[in-house]
Amino acid sequence: MFTFIVRSMLVGFAGLVLSSGGTVAARSVEPSTATIERAIARVKPSLVRIRVVWTEYDQGREVKFEASGSGTIITRKGHVITNHHVAGRAARLICVMADNEEVEARLVGTDPLSDVAVIQLLADPKREFPTAQFGDSEKLRVGDTVLAMGSPLSLSQSVTRGIASNLKMVMPRRGGNFMLEGEDVGSMVRWIAHDAVIFPGNSGGPLVNLAGEIIGVNEISFGLGGAIPGNLSRWVAEQIIERGRVERSWLGIEVQPLLKGSSTAKGVLVAGVIKGSPGDKAGLKSGDILTRLDGKPVTIRFPEEIPIFNQTVASLPLGKVVDAQARRGDETLQIQMTTVPREPAMPRARELKAWGMTARNISSPAGRELKLAHTRGVMITSLRTGGPGSEAKPPLMVLDIVREVNGKPVGNVEELIEITREITASKTESTPVLVRFDRKRETLLTVVAIGTRESEDPGMEATKAWLPVAVQVITKEMAAQLATNALRGVRVTQVFSNSTAALAGMQVGDLIVAMDDEKILASVPGDEEVFSSMIRRYRIGTKVDFSLVREGQPLKVQVELVHSPKLDREMRRIQDTNFEFAARDLSFFDREREGWPENMPGALVISITQGGWAALGQLAVGDLIQTVDGEVMADVTALGNKLKQYELQKPEYVVLKVLRGVHTFYLQLQTSWSKS
Repeated sequence: MFTFIVRSMLVGFAGLVLSSGGTVAARSVEPSTATIERAIARVKPSLVRIRVVWTEYDQGREVKFEASGSGTIITRKGHVITNHHVAGRAARLICVMADNEEVEARLVGTDPLSDVAVIQLLADPKREFPTAQFGDSEKLRVGDTVLAMGSPLSLSQSVTRGIASNLKMVMPRRGGNFMLEGEDVGSMVRWIAHDAVIFPGNSGGPLVNLAGEIIGVNEISFGLGGAIPGNLSRWVAEQIIERGRVERSWLGIEVQPLLKGSSTAKGVLVAGVIKGSPGDKAGLKSGDILTRLDGKPVTIRFPEEIPIFNQTVASLPLGKVVDAQARRGDETLQIQMTTVPREPAMPRARELKAWGMTARNISSPAGRELKLAHTRGVMITSLRTGGPGSEAKPPLMVLDIVREVNGKPVGNVEELIEITREITASKTESTPVLVRFDRKRETLLTVVAIGTRESEDPGMEATKAWLPVAVQVITKEMAAQLATNALRGVRVTQVFSNSTAALAGMQVGDLIVAMDDEKILASVPGDEEVFSSMIRRYRIGTKVDFSLVREGQPLKVQVELVHSPKLDREMRRIQDTNFEFAARDLSFFDREREGWPENMPGALVISITQGGWAALGQLAVGDLIQTVDGEVMADVTALGNKLKQYELQKPEYVVLKVLRGVHTFYLQLQTSWSKS
């Protein structure tokens, strides 16, 4: 089943030309039947068929289903190597041996980044299992005969035969990434491509040479089969067996091959440097050319070389001071970086039945992607329709970060489970709890009646005169939890930076109950518009006295109303017909959502024409174009003027530096200029 899942993910690649690692050609005479039989005989006793009860976390619950895959015993103690996508989320594992004996197994450890997992057969500790041996996958050559062994379609063990057709197979750039648990497998794995037939269920089975040695672990199939190289698989498996996990070093630099128009033929382009990472602390910057690392020269001109570079960085000793050399323009930099452990991208989710949701801890990579100040808290990953979380007032949503429950800080899923257990212990009815959570840059409160149903919360934008804050209605349930039953009005969830509200001293958590002594009659979700309508009755520039409650104490704050910022749809925009994309200026709300400073330059991509040059160059909706051929684009007008210049200059390539989330990329666009 599992190979079928991966094939489904990659079916769009079947018609694409894969990056080549050599010309397919026979290297030797046809192997004899006896040679093939000996190779099979060396491995077959160690083959296992793996039956898995697999878990997914969706719609607010843990969903279980059955599947199957393949594996190979690699130690006498019964350690079996397979794929992460076979066993990495297993709730139960049963292995069927070559003689049809069934043996239960446990998950020892798993590594989504390489798609390798290790399980162990649970049997008499004195029992010794038959094993297969690893060969040196670096000695494999294009044209060598290979055997794909495993249990296709959950049937008995079988063998297919083919040749190694490509030793440096990577995912086509236009095909997207092969992601598992938030990890880009292709960033670390350069597959062995072969034409031995791979069927669903073969995933995790060995790719074997004619000496009967494992030289790969079969993983994917889309026309050609793809195997994780044996040397990498063995390194990962040894770490899992020894430590239960894989330890990798991390420098926080994101690289890509040298651009075609680069002035140098040596080095690798530093596309981005993660803030606070060893690379950042050492002074590396986006656009630098890294030429040496750990005393060795570095040159990357092709995508096929990226995984090897990443493997080299990952295998550096933790805590090692690494000497490096980089070029920045005409300057040569000598730098030192100290390696730190690489964290998993996505911790495993857990089901929280009392909340009707699934959630996970926040890893540092996830924290960076979400631009969080810290990683304490619990990230919601799915919600059950009609469950307590989705029916709260206002409802919780996927990617919300739970920070507090009834005033108690929530640091991780384990703490939330314990708090929930304390609240619901020995109770037969649902219990309303006050929850503080973050949604992007807003801090909100809601009341979740654990185990019950509540209702929803829409929101509206203010126009004309505007108070520069975001608010939510103080519901009756929320007022009760705040011990202010008679309270009506709105609660401040965000105070926009450098605004009249911020200067006047308004704070997140302030409860606004009146304006110029006129009460705000808002008490149910949707009443935000009551507050907005009251604001719109004033002229821009009017100073209004707002009656607040802060930490239970009343006070008044005078704030000048301002003109509401332009909406996203009101910003200046351009439509470029040569590269076929549209962009617009950044709005006030863009900057607030993303935490971008007021002086952040750039133009935001809002549409891409499918099949156009921008699309072929991998430009994406939501990209912030920062520079064009090294020239800073202050706004969309500057971008439009630059693109008009190119109609006269007609360059072969145009290099864009774009910000995509927390990542920086250099995109090389090409076009065929109109001759009219």
